[in-house]
Formats: sequence, C-alpha cells, structure tokens
Amino acid sequence: MSADPHADRILAEVADMLAEIVGDEILIAAEITPDSGFDDDLALESIEFVALAGRLQERYGDRVDFIGFLAGLEIEEIMAMTVGRLVDHIATCTRAEAVGGAL
Repeated sequence: MSADPHADRILAEVADMLAEIVGDEILIAAEITPDSGFDDDLALESIEFVALAGRLQERYGDRVDFIGFLAGLEIEEIMAMTVGRLVDHIATCTRAEAVGGAL
C-alpha cells in the first residue's frame, strides 16, 4: 500500500478490471502492481485495451478519457506503459472529487 489511499483504491479497481478482461488464469503467475507492464507482464492486445477503455468509461465516466490519454502518447510509450502510470492518470483526473468525497 502506498501513502495515497485514493491511488490504492484506483489500483484495486483497475486490477479487478484487468482480471475480468484478461482472465484470472493469466494473473495466477503474477500479481498486478503499479510496476506491471500492459505489454510485457499482462500481454494486453489492442482489443483488450478497448475493453479496458470501456470499463474505465463505465466506472469513471467522462472524467477519465483513456482513449484521449493514449492518443497523447507515442507508440513506444504505450508499449512501455505500466499500470501505475494509468493509476496516476486516473488519480489526477479524479483527485478533486475524491477530496470532496464525491468519488
């Protein structure tokens, strides 16, 4: 656990989403942590990124634009992206609401 309970909660939510998308069998070998890479560790394919975008939209609405976030990255950055980087992005997008208690 980090010193940021908001980020910890988001990490748990993203890990649950990823478990639903990639299946529990891939996660038996490795726990999802902030250092888990979408390509290297989780072997996410493009269709799974689309599924993740849909789940993020369902959970966070327009507050977190995952597709827009990816569009602002170079392909090398997307390939090297970690769960922690996504969690940081979500935390930044939702921090004001979390502080206000709306999240």
